[in-house]
Amino acid sequence: MQTPFIDFNLKTVLITGGAGFIGSNLAFYFQTHFPQCRVIVFDCFRSEATFSNGNLKSFGHFKNLIGFQGEVISGDINDDVALKALEAYHVDYIFHEAAISDTTVLDQGIMVKTNVNAFKSILELALKSNAVVVYASSGATYGDAPSPQRVGFEQPQNVYGFSKLSMDYLARKFSAEHPNMSVVGLRYFNVYGPREYFKNKTASMVLQLGLQLLSGKAPRLFYNSDKILRDFIYIDDVIQANIKAALSGISGVFNVGTALPRSFQDIADILQKELGTHFQTEYFENPYIGAYQMHTQADISLTCKALGYVPEVSLEEGIRAYVPEIRRIFESEVNRG
Repeated sequence: MQTPFIDFNLKTVLITGGAGFIGSNLAFYFQTHFPQCRVIVFDCFRSEATFSNGNLKSFGHFKNLIGFQGEVISGDINDDVALKALEAYHVDYIFHEAAISDTTVLDQGIMVKTNVNAFKSILELALKSNAVVVYASSGATYGDAPSPQRVGFEQPQNVYGFSKLSMDYLARKFSAEHPNMSVVGLRYFNVYGPREYFKNKTASMVLQLGLQLLSGKAPRLFYNSDKILRDFIYIDDVIQANIKAALSGISGVFNVGTALPRSFQDIADILQKELGTHFQTEYFENPYIGAYQMHTQADISLTCKALGYVPEVSLEEGIRAYVPEIRRIFESEVNRG
């Protein structure tokens, strides 16, 4: 991705959820391209605490930040005292990635508190220093809406999607009250790429299938997986969207995908080619029939027009770029014994 025209050097950037997947990639983007940019990572980091579904409450991990030389702060976005302390930094840009991103969490109260109520606190923090805010919304706001999914046609099917849509409404109201501020929501579709391993079960199928293959196992997919399509987007294009959103000077909500949905079968086949494996795919019945999205496709026409965003990485190119990291993860994290 080309370095944007506007210089972030000598600016102060706050990344909430900065030890997570997208947040850590943003941190390294700024460190690499703008070495004089002051980058502050704020994350509650992982512990052994779990939700009722057994999944971890936080996916933030120190290993995602190995090599990062900026400031790291351990804190929770639900902690008003911790957020109050951030006022002293007088930030110019806030990339708000912190959230409960596990779509299977059923605790509606904690989901709304963390994703919606804490976001209001982030907006109030931004107001104090007139900071630009770019925040993570989600394609989950669309639920089972028909493809292509367009802003304004949402029908969330779980509390996660509801919470993200509520964030969008909150951002819209805030922007109307403070028209001189820029608040941009990015509805990520199916993101994959380096630094997602510590998302555990919620990591992309690209990573999960890649590790299966390296373990000597055949890829396992639902029957008719060649007809189950998703809008898969490589992390580099997500970073591109974040940077262009930050520089846009506008407010709004935009889809971030490729507009070119691909199948899970495509992923398995591309991985086998890149990894040099030749397993027969094993198929099994989809247990989620009737409650499973068969097709997602981001309508990115508004994103391209308003932000100047153009997806650059095809599924083949993204997987090819990702494979060396998948191999490293397998050797260093999965196959250590």
